[in-house]
Amino acid sequence: MRFLSPTTDYAFKKIFGSDQSQDILISFLNAIIYEGENKIKSLTILNPYNPRQVETLKDSYLDVRAVLDDNSQVIIEMQVANVTAFDKRVVYNLAKTYSTQLGPRQAYMNLKPVIAVTITNFEMFENNPDVVNYFSFLNEKKFVKYTAAEMQLVFVELPKFKKSLEELETLVDKWIYFIKETDSLEVIPESLGEVSAIEKALNIANEINLSPEELELLEKRAIMAQDETGKILLAEEKAEKKGRIEEAIALIMLLLKERFIEVPEDEIASQLESLSLEDLENLVKAVLKFNNIDDLSNWLADRRDF
Repeated sequence: MRFLSPTTDYAFKKIFGSDQSQDILISFLNAIIYEGENKIKSLTILNPYNPRQVETLKDSYLDVRAVLDDNSQVIIEMQVANVTAFDKRVVYNLAKTYSTQLGPRQAYMNLKPVIAVTITNFEMFENNPDVVNYFSFLNEKKFVKYTAAEMQLVFVELPKFKKSLEELETLVDKWIYFIKETDSLEVIPESLGEVSAIEKALNIANEINLSPEELELLEKRAIMAQDETGKILLAEEKAEKKGRIEEAIALIMLLLKERFIEVPEDEIASQLESLSLEDLENLVKAVLKFNNIDDLSNWLADRRDF
């Protein structure tokens, strides 16, 4: 068997957000939100996943949404890479979902709770060892819930989960293991298969059960994801290089001002900005051997001639 990783957006939506996913999502949410208690009996998935709806990485909806049997809404999102202000985006999506429940002239009593479940493939709370973290409105001194604490944030950080297949005990353990390790499995393990919802999720994740249309779409999205990752890495590489260049220029200017009385800072800085990182690093060493500012001018002239 070959399984899709639930950490990919395509597989995540197919497993948790399809027409046939109600029992899977109920089991998963009972595990993550209620620590395995069977509190959610039924739910309705909003905008059920359809592969034909997914054309690019910028989909019209980036998560799975459901309405629970008590009319609470849940947003479930899988986030692979950490991005700027991601923590603020999660809060924004939660608040937006809560605030847009009401139509014109509807009373506030019609508002229902909203829970945002966010699964990350990176650590958000580095100083907290817990894999699952819960946040809501509390009194800061007495930790008493606000009377209408109807917005809740739940985070699952996959890198913090270290249990092996043999160490899985709770329903929470099994669901987190499923999300993190499914693509490394070759068969359905007995400990996971004994949970009917997880067994069903594994069968959905099995590539052999995909249609030709889905396999083609999966391949296209894998290529797009690689391209996006490449763009991010390139941007990070450029930013890192720019930072090193700025540090090298600042160090050279400091050394020059320490060694010589008069330093035409603006003129020199403009010349240094045109140098490569390698040249700047060589210049840092060369400055220590200069006897006067003219030596710098000669060094720069040699670089231009070269």
